[in-house]
Amino acid sequence: MTQNPFDQLAKQYLEEFLAPIGTVQRQYEIPGESKFVDVWFVPNPDATQTEDLGLLRRMVQQPCLFEPYRNVPTRTEVRVSVMKLVWIQEDERRKAKLDELPEEALPCLWILAATTSKPLLEEAEGRVKADWMPGVYFLSGIFKSAIVAIDQLPETEDTLWLRVLGRDRTQERAIREVLALPPDHHRRNTILRLLTNWKIRIDLGELVNFCDSEAIMAFSEAFLEWERQTQERSKQEAVEAIAFRMLQKNLPLETISEVTGLTMEYLQHLQAERDR
Repeated sequence: MTQNPFDQLAKQYLEEFLAPIGTVQRQYEIPGESKFVDVWFVPNPDATQTEDLGLLRRMVQQPCLFEPYRNVPTRTEVRVSVMKLVWIQEDERRKAKLDELPEEALPCLWILAATTSKPLLEEAEGRVKADWMPGVYFLSGIFKSAIVAIDQLPETEDTLWLRVLGRDRTQERAIREVLALPPDHHRRNTILRLLTNWKIRIDLGELVNFCDSEAIMAFSEAFLEWERQTQERSKQEAVEAIAFRMLQKNLPLETISEVTGLTMEYLQHLQAERDR
């Protein structure tokens, strides 16, 4: 079974977001068929870590399939994606031992297309719904499927995590938005780590014609920021290790603060950890 590099990166990326809020299976094999779903997701109803996922949060309210494409999906790729969905729906119905599952219980399909074309969307009869944002094209309702044209999504906070999976200028601007997030943003470091991995694979020639020069520059900036943060973390860990050793010798906090540069409040925190 062949895989293209972008598929692998997109699956890894989606798993980072979705694993904390449900069950994620990459390369999920359709029972009884020699077909694989790129990403199969089943939400955890008790999950609470979805507040900042924006549009992605709305998309994963029910079991769903993700099929990411770096280029414009072909007719065959769209058909095969819908075919996978129908197979999964049938398998879910068989497992439930029902003649028919309620519509709200049926899995849906999200085709994540970094770029699309007007002929494709017209032929697929994709339509934007009034209660969804531009760029999300729903196919005939009976199929429970949609094509997400990432390059057409509004450039807002709600779409950021999907736009990182775009290409060229769309991806470049999304990466720069990630870099502009506060350093303590709880998703920033995770995304920078993934982008750094992608940058390394670009440099190794594993991702040929992956993006244009502007996007490569943005990847380079993400790599440098990750490297800087890694060095800072290493330095901080070394300073904390020195502080711990000094605390074990019961040296005055004022002395430890003067030597390490750590604040009294932080040293008191370390001391409390030591005494646990």
